[in-house]
Amino acid sequence: MLKPLIGISGRRWPATALGDLLPSAMRDVHFDLHFADYPHSLALAGGLPIELARDAEPDEIVTRLDGLVLSGGADLDPALYGAEPHDRLGATEPERDEWEMDLLRVAHERGVPVLAICRGLQLLNVAYGGTLHQHVEIDEGVGHPRWEVDGRTPTHEVRVEDGTIAASLFGAVVGVNSLHHQTIDRVGEGLIVSARAADGVVEALEAPGGRVLGVQWHPELLAAPDPTFTWLVRAATDYAASQK
Repeated sequence: MLKPLIGISGRRWPATALGDLLPSAMRDVHFDLHFADYPHSLALAGGLPIELARDAEPDEIVTRLDGLVLSGGADLDPALYGAEPHDRLGATEPERDEWEMDLLRVAHERGVPVLAICRGLQLLNVAYGGTLHQHVEIDEGVGHPRWEVDGRTPTHEVRVEDGTIAASLFGAVVGVNSLHHQTIDRVGEGLIVSARAADGVVEALEAPGGRVLGVQWHPELLAAPDPTFTWLVRAATDYAASQK
């Protein structure tokens, strides 16, 4: 049996972000950035990972995928949910916002399973009409973010709701890392909150139908293969079989 093909979104940065590593002749080019832990985690879980190029049309590339990972990264443009920028808003990448919204739209239309991670969870929420808290301080609640702690180390627990995908993967409680300074405000229409931190922060969302899971933490940095990637590979395998 062929392994399911699972696409991973990434970032596109100007070459100047690399400082002196490139010659002057290449200062105006761009490079695509994909953190290796995402494809590594997918491969360990039994999937066939592919890092997506932004130049591929979402409608065409998603039709060839069995699953999709929306990865972490920059803050979303608050204009997407009708808000003015907070003075502690981080860097935004509007072109990436638009691209990933299109990827998610096509995945939804075709029923392609989606795992949305950190920024991906936030984008999922906004795509369904939800909003975000643009900044939380480290001393608020259980502590968001925890930049001073190795991301491979859980920093707090989240409580999981019964009867959800998350509950089938983790049980009632799971330890997670915390590498985000934005959180869910109003939950998007129709989305299910499947996990919260002790301070009430939404840590996981699901869409009806069992093919979309979003987590606020970074499972690709935790013990591999993480259950979220195992779930995605299983869902992608089932999806691929249904298309034959």
